[in-house]
Amino acid sequence: MENKNIFEDRLDAANQLLKVLPVENMKLESWIVFATSTGALPIAKEIAKAIDGQFDFMFSEKVMAPLNSDCEIAIVTEKEEVVIHEELVRSFDINIEAIFVKAKEVFEQKLLPLLRIHRQKDLINLEGKNVLLVDEGLNTGLTMMACIKTAIKLGAKSVSVATPIIPTATISDLESIADDLYYYRKIDHFVSIDFYYKSLEYIPQSEIETYLKKENHVNSL
Repeated sequence: MENKNIFEDRLDAANQLLKVLPVENMKLESWIVFATSTGALPIAKEIAKAIDGQFDFMFSEKVMAPLNSDCEIAIVTEKEEVVIHEELVRSFDINIEAIFVKAKEVFEQKLLPLLRIHRQKDLINLEGKNVLLVDEGLNTGLTMMACIKTAIKLGAKSVSVATPIIPTATISDLESIADDLYYYRKIDHFVSIDFYYKSLEYIPQSEIETYLKKENHVNSL
């Protein structure tokens, strides 16, 4: 089993991640740093500050299997970009059309109400922008893949990913569509994100609004 407690907390993870980011080179360009989960908010904030970048949040929701509410088969983002867990879909012989129908339901019933609460405007146009997507760790990588596709769809000049820990098996998938992938530690036999943090307090969705009202939030500029 891989080493437990690689990080004390999210601040420690952010500091370790900054060691592998080309911070000085990144400062030479303009960046928009997105947290891709509530748990990533403190980490993304620290990184945005370190590279003089703008800060925002990219909303997404899990799509569960039609007959199994515990089985995550896809991710839908706030721009209705859908990424499917193809291996699970094949294994359980799930109809692709049914997944997109379910994704639309999730978007309308979960994401739209969140966006009405937490966003003053639509997600910023990323045309010609450098985007850095940040999370506290990755499991399947589905959420990050969906966020990458969303940033590309919005015309980003470049899309990079930064995460403190990542399953080794996920690296090639992300490298195939991201311009750059930065991580502090790759894990061959990944357990769960919280396994590698000594302290990882839950950050509820209600905290998103607090972060989005910060001075460096993109939509306030």
